[in-house]
Amino acid sequence: MNEKLLDIKNLTIHYITDDGVVKAVNGIDIELNKGETLGLVGETGAGKTTTALGIMRLVPNPPGKILSGEITFEGKDLLKLPEGEMRKIRGNKISMIFQDPMTSLNPVMTVGEQLAEVIQIHEGLSNEEAIEKAKKMLEMVGIPGERHTDYPHQFSGGMKQRVVIAIALACNPQLLIADEPTTALDVTIQAQVLDLMKRLKEEFNTAMILITHDLGVVAEVCDKVAIMYAGEIVESASLEDLFEKPKHPYTLGLFGSIPNLEEEVERLNPIKGLMPDPTNLPSGCPFHPRCPKAKDICKIQVPKTTDLGNGHKVRCLIYEGLVEA
Repeated sequence: MNEKLLDIKNLTIHYITDDGVVKAVNGIDIELNKGETLGLVGETGAGKTTTALGIMRLVPNPPGKILSGEITFEGKDLLKLPEGEMRKIRGNKISMIFQDPMTSLNPVMTVGEQLAEVIQIHEGLSNEEAIEKAKKMLEMVGIPGERHTDYPHQFSGGMKQRVVIAIALACNPQLLIADEPTTALDVTIQAQVLDLMKRLKEEFNTAMILITHDLGVVAEVCDKVAIMYAGEIVESASLEDLFEKPKHPYTLGLFGSIPNLEEEVERLNPIKGLMPDPTNLPSGCPFHPRCPKAKDICKIQVPKTTDLGNGHKVRCLIYEGLVEA
């Protein structure tokens, strides 16, 4: 369990456009052990999906550019591998469930063909053997095997998401990146899909990065959590530490936006304002325009990462002793 699988250091990804440079990811660090699940949480525009695309080396270029950093997976820096090597890893050792199942599947191929294609590319099986394995994978995610001849439009949204999960898990990957896998689904189907992912993860001992807005989903599935804001990880900790002892004002704001069954309040207390424009990020701490504890120094000084012990890290001047808590 404590064997390191993924180690990201100082990853920076920008999109260079005619309207300016979109600073999507700005020097993030992530560590993940085998079999662990990390929840990557933040508002829309925080840079979560760009981080995932960076790990897969699928950042569209142009306009995207990985400017710096290392992504070490099983001891190899993925950013230094030739494209041919990377293709062998994608879908085989690292798989991704993309954000929208409705657009992730090819509408003119049967779901069985789409599953078999992945299996054939990476496992070198014959057509018949790949179709047989595709049927088994469909059954594993709760879809009858005989439906392998159906097309995506013949499935509901929840079923399509199951097909996408089956494709992602077809080659027993070491790492699964799930980009908001339940966002497009209703609540009962969400619960089923999360249970399914948890069960399959345990069965195959797969490590997972779960990208989501939903702290309820994180509490259900994750071992560790990283809170992302304006392309930076502002707080990371074990699930227990983050939920019991949140430190960063942004994390506290996220928890303040969630209804609590044990407290009776007139109104929720959401974070004021909006995520900053990534082409024009604020100076100093990127959260200072929305932070209730911000002081003048926060507008100038960029906070460093402070290690609070037990793997709990936070980027805030309060923990450097420069601002009062």
